Amino acid sequence: MDNFTWTNPTKVVFGQGTIPMVRELVPKTGTIMMLYGGGSIKRNGVYTAVIKALKGRKVVEFGGIEPNPRYETCMLAVQAARKAKAAFLLAVGGGSVGDATKFIAAALKYKGRDPWDILAKNARIIEAVPLGCILTLPATGTESNPNAVISRESTQEKLPFSSDLTRPVFAILDPETTYSLDRRQTANGVIDSFVHVCEQYLTYPNAAPVQDRQAEALLLSLIEIGPRVLRLPKNYAARADLMYAANQALNLHLSMGVPSDWATHLIGHELTALYGIDHGASLAIVQPGVWTFDKKRKAKKLLQYAERVWGIADGSADARIRAAIDKTEKFYHSLGVKTTLKAYGAGPDAPALVRKRLADRGASGLGEHGDLDPAKVEKILQLRLK
Repeated sequence: MDNFTWTNPTKVVFGQGTIPMVRELVPKTGTIMMLYGGGSIKRNGVYTAVIKALKGRKVVEFGGIEPNPRYETCMLAVQAARKAKAAFLLAVGGGSVGDATKFIAAALKYKGRDPWDILAKNARIIEAVPLGCILTLPATGTESNPNAVISRESTQEKLPFSSDLTRPVFAILDPETTYSLDRRQTANGVIDSFVHVCEQYLTYPNAAPVQDRQAEALLLSLIEIGPRVLRLPKNYAARADLMYAANQALNLHLSMGVPSDWATHLIGHELTALYGIDHGASLAIVQPGVWTFDKKRKAKKLLQYAERVWGIADGSADARIRAAIDKTEKFYHSLGVKTTLKAYGAGPDAPALVRKRLADRGASGLGEHGDLDPAKVEKILQLRLK
């Protein structure tokens, strides 16, 4: 296991009826900007609970943050936050609201000419407005990690950034807030969480048995939780299990001292930007292709995954790997998510188009070995056409 530095300042408050605790977690003075999405929090009672908890505090609001949050919308929020002199940002919603709020927090303090450089040029973040999160959709783990992904409509780009300065100082997770999520949102959240674990686990052995066993426990749990929460959408225990698993999948504990992949995510972002495919669905499309294309170098971990997660121990190494990939796809299908480009209307030109977009940005270091270049990405997507 390699050396690592562990920074994890997020205070997680988990459980039923925890939203009122936000009053004690936000700063006592200064303007709080509350950010949210399309208004579902006003229908499910979360908005009312937050406003009640913050009664007497100076609160301004910014709504309308989209799924796959847009840079253009984020910059409108930056203008509003500056006008209000916001001293603290409160994200109330799912991963998109959390990601947008992180970018807004960084953009508010950015001294360069264009905050898009944070994403497009990896411009250094040296200061950010502090933020907290009340989570209503478990999937991305954004509530307690430093990562975010932002889309730019004008250029059809979807790019990530990461900074410990934008990690939420607290996260409130009340599973009851997720009762109103539909089947698609829930299934996408399960898949996103599952792939998060795989990106940190399914690389190559690195003398890290603790991280491996933690990852396998989460994968096994998600295989059980996914169908159960779809079958019992208002069962508190099922919703709580999913919310906690999604948080643990990407609070970065699993990645301490081990290699990570993230090729599936970065390729999936391109599919979302180009075709509007849900993030979770894009991962379900790409992941089997990455594993199939790179199965020789991933063989040891794929075989470990096959045996420990799916109970596949018999047959040749190649047969076991193919069976594990097939089991994974069938799991996604059981959640109602399709796994080919054709199923989402992406034609045979999609692989070449993604290759060109990556090449134009100079992206060449994908995967745990840093050598999946645009040409290899095209070959991966060719495996996923139909």
